[in-house]
Amino acid sequence: MEMKQNASAGTTESSDILIMIEPNGTDGLQLELDSSVEKQFGQQIRKKILDTLEKLAVMNAKIKAVDKGALDCTIEARTVAAVYRAAQEETIDWQVIQSWNA
Repeated sequence: MEMKQNASAGTTESSDILIMIEPNGTDGLQLELDSSVEKQFGQQIRKKILDTLEKLAVMNAKIKAVDKGALDCTIEARTVAAVYRAAQEETIDWQVIQSWNA
């Protein structure tokens, strides 16, 4: 999926995560994480974001995540929402997304 504009999803409230994404030309994926639980869960948060981007076929994007203790399902949902907004896609295939967790 191609990122066409800057977009975001989520908040910086407790138990949430703010995902900001922007086009990155052909430079691959660049992920910056700021997390209140970095030492304990930073690696797991990065993996969840990158796995979700891979499932959505995002190859080139700059991602900044500001985490305040979000659960995996919230991280995934916010990432999906930000990607679809950045790609200017209005139709979401929810069956495909639900099958990830089946």
